[in-house]
Amino acid sequence: MNLEILQNKKQECRTWKNVEPWYLQLQEACKIEKSDLEIDYGDWFSVGEKEDLTNDEYEVILKTAKKLIPWRKGPFKIFGLEIDSEWQSNIKYNLIRPYFNLKDKVVADIGCNNGYYMFRMLEDKPKRLIGFDPSPLTLHQFEFINHFVKSDIVYEMLGVEHLEFYNHKFDFIFMLGVLYHRPDPVGTLKSLARGLNSKGEILIDTFMIDGENEICLTPNKRYSKIPNIYFIPTIPALKNWLERAGFENIEVIATTVTTSEEQRKTEWSFDQSLEDFLDENDKTKTVEGYPAPKRVYVKARKIL
Repeated sequence: MNLEILQNKKQECRTWKNVEPWYLQLQEACKIEKSDLEIDYGDWFSVGEKEDLTNDEYEVILKTAKKLIPWRKGPFKIFGLEIDSEWQSNIKYNLIRPYFNLKDKVVADIGCNNGYYMFRMLEDKPKRLIGFDPSPLTLHQFEFINHFVKSDIVYEMLGVEHLEFYNHKFDFIFMLGVLYHRPDPVGTLKSLARGLNSKGEILIDTFMIDGENEICLTPNKRYSKIPNIYFIPTIPALKNWLERAGFENIEVIATTVTTSEEQRKTEWSFDQSLEDFLDENDKTKTVEGYPAPKRVYVKARKIL
């Protein structure tokens, strides 16, 4: 597969009717040039202070951030402006952080959204950091932040299906909150394996259901109001998928129930969030009557 045509989407999308306003506002923000800004790699990934800007410059930053709503992943603090995203992604990142060391490794983040996790990963000093996500909105959110961070992160408007055709392999691949969106989960995991160097590792999370049997839930039309959810496995079923895809040393890091502490409505997000996706009379169920969202985090190594 020749990815060059697909990679050109990054430039072509700027002229799309719904994307051009984001791009034009981003260009205004990119006229602001600052160097040697203070960066904080903590829960609120932060760059710069309000005092680094004039009042007019701060207004441009504010206008740009608002133009790029909804912010699903974060939180970010840009020149003191707090972008309180729908997801408190620091909770997930802090959970998985003890289970990897990225120093001098070639790393991919599949479904990277606006790059929150990758910005946090910079602290590890990876050799190379590539994000894969086909969304024009999150691309512009990433470019807005990275204009001031000035990192070497590469953002590709590609999906997991393109990973094995990329121009190099990876030592470590993250795929957080993607597998349940794929109609062929085993094929998706095989794509990860083909994108890895020998003995490369993955760290993924996905929705799960409780049970000891090797089965999965296949929601009818929607799950928690999300239309493109295909398979939600038990942990034994997920392990089978990973083994079939060519992984070993499968380690279950954690299981978690999604709460309103981690996902909720804010002024920077959509009008609805987790509280609207659950049965108002029984929070252990989705509005469709399925078990409420629960996640499993797994680390595994490529066999060959």
